[in-house]
Amino acid sequence: MRKGWFLTIMLVCAGMLITSGILTAADFPEEIVIDGKAYKKDMKGPVNFAHSKHATDYGFECSECHHRYENGENIWNAGDEVKKCAECHDAAKSEGNVKKLMTAYHNNCKNCHKEKNKEGKNAPDKKCEGCHQK
Repeated sequence: MRKGWFLTIMLVCAGMLITSGILTAADFPEEIVIDGKAYKKDMKGPVNFAHSKHATDYGFECSECHHRYENGENIWNAGDEVKKCAECHDAAKSEGNVKKLMTAYHNNCKNCHKEKNKEGKNAPDKKCEGCHQK
């Protein structure tokens, strides 16, 4: 009888450890500061990006921003490693389909905001100060 209880307790503990690992992997930062440290000169200042609002309140899928392309298809999935944008996007120049860092940010953010405004949602998209903090 003791062996049965011991095995049950061990299985419950293992399950809790596995579950806590999954929940921790799903956590993400509340806010991300997108700064211009990679640029020679940061013209407009950093952007305080409300990561959790975009992910939870606005209902965006992680793969709408996070990506890893193979054969022109985004194969990144939630739970995959998240790299800093500057690891692939050079601050100074575009190379092939990989846009320079500022262009990649602007294409992703501004185009999404424009699209959301067309849908009747209020997303800043016209003035730099709507996102950048001098």
